[in-house]
Formats: sequence, structure tokens, C-alpha cells
Amino acid sequence: MKIGDKVSAIDEDLKGTITSVKGEIVVFKDEHGFTHQFKKNKLVPQNPEIYEHVKTVRKAEIPKPISKKHHKKHLVLDLHFENLVKNPADYDAFERIFMQKEKLVETLDFCRKNNLKKLEIIHGIGDGVLQRMVHDYLIGQTNLEFDDHDFFYHQRGSVLVTLK
Repeated sequence: MKIGDKVSAIDEDLKGTITSVKGEIVVFKDEHGFTHQFKKNKLVPQNPEIYEHVKTVRKAEIPKPISKKHHKKHLVLDLHFENLVKNPADYDAFERIFMQKEKLVETLDFCRKNNLKKLEIIHGIGDGVLQRMVHDYLIGQTNLEFDDHDFFYHQRGSVLVTLK
């Protein structure tokens, strides 16, 4: 180590330029103009050129094991009447909404029995009758959460239910 070399202290967050060397004691000035005294064995040279010949090797990261349980897609229930029966024209409006509600109740019971955490209910936009029935039914249920904000009420055709 000689005057003018840049050094860093080992046990402290100090670095600067050497101003004097007296035996084993080195005095250096930091970037704020303060002087510090350290023994030579408590300082290391700050010389970026010593690292120019060192090659860095990038090792591949070992992938973390991910539980298959968390990769399951959530269950989707499409309440469009055409998907529930073969001949939708054979039913009147009351029978349609009744069957859609029965399918909704049946699917929520299935989710609870099988410990499913998420259920997406597709009700469509339409006139809002089916959407209102789905939201009214979900409001009356316990141990579940869903987005019931009125802001997007007629703009989304589905609701995501999280069962607790």
C-alpha cells in the first residue's frame, strides 16, 4: 500500500485514498474529507483492475418444487341455458331461472364438499335477471367471498367466488 491508493476498511463502511503510511498504520481520507487511521491488516485495496482477469460463471438456478395443488385451474360454471339442457326452447322463463339456480346450488355444494377454493360463475350480461339471481344467492351464503361492486355490474359476464 502506498500514498494515492484507494482502500476500503474491512469491518466498517469506509473507503478513501491513502494520504500517509507509517509502519503498520495507514491514514486515508474519505470522500467527505475526514481522515481515518487503520492498521494495514484492516484495509483492502480498491483496485477494479484485479478483477478484470477473473471470469464469472453463471450457474443455472435450481427450480423450486411447486405444489401441483396450487396449479389447478378453478372450476367454471357456465349458466347459459343452452349449456344446461338439450332443447332450451321447450322451457319457459320460470323453468329456466329455476334450473339455473338449482345448477348454481348444486355446483356450490360440490365445491364445498371437495374443498375447491375458487369457482367462476358465468352468467352473461343480457337483461341482468340471471346476474341478479346469482348475486342475490351469493349474498345469502356464508364462508365465501365475491366481487359485488356495482361499478362493473353490467359490464362483466362472470363473477369469481372464493370459498373459505
